[in-house]
Amino acid sequence: MKNVRLWVMLGLFAVLLGGALWAVWNFDLRWRPHTIHRDQAEIAKILEEAGWVSPGLAGPKLYMVSFRSCPDCIRFKTEQFPDLHKAGVDTRVIEVARRDYNGVSKSTPEERSTVAELWVNRSWKLAEDWDATPIEAWKAGGIIPADDNAARSAVVEAGRKMVDDLRPLMKKNGVNFAYPLLVWWTKDGRMRACACERRETYKYVRKELGLAD
Repeated sequence: MKNVRLWVMLGLFAVLLGGALWAVWNFDLRWRPHTIHRDQAEIAKILEEAGWVSPGLAGPKLYMVSFRSCPDCIRFKTEQFPDLHKAGVDTRVIEVARRDYNGVSKSTPEERSTVAELWVNRSWKLAEDWDATPIEAWKAGGIIPADDNAARSAVVEAGRKMVDDLRPLMKKNGVNFAYPLLVWWTKDGRMRACACERRETYKYVRKELGLAD
């Protein structure tokens, strides 16, 4: 009888411990960003040389790889950019036009043209205007059509290659590439990154960039 009671208690303890560990993982650990330990210089070079646009603020740098219709990217910009900008964080947005997949286009001619324009001329105002306009209403007026211009098409392809290059480098550091991909540096110089698709990740990004909750 004592043995039965002992096994029951051990079983109950194991269940409680497993539940506690799962809760810690589910509500905290799974959402934390990763420290980039490998290929830091290469990742930094790829990001710095990409066609990012920013408000030109003097604070910490936050790189964001995005595409225009990405709902998680739109949410992060809408909910977090105002606070980040007030804190002086220089949000360096890198817009890309995704590759076709199984013969299905993942971008529009207007998107490709606008991405190329952003990479070439680095206009934060254009990025803001694009974000402020409904996707279906954006006609890319006054912008050189990328599909009819070999140089602009090459710029679009450069964005896609950047994503191709970042995927394995991020994976080696425990980050599965997804949009928005965020990369930044902490005050103590650590390079940090996350595929911040969920709101649960935001508090860590904010804290490490010096924002109060």
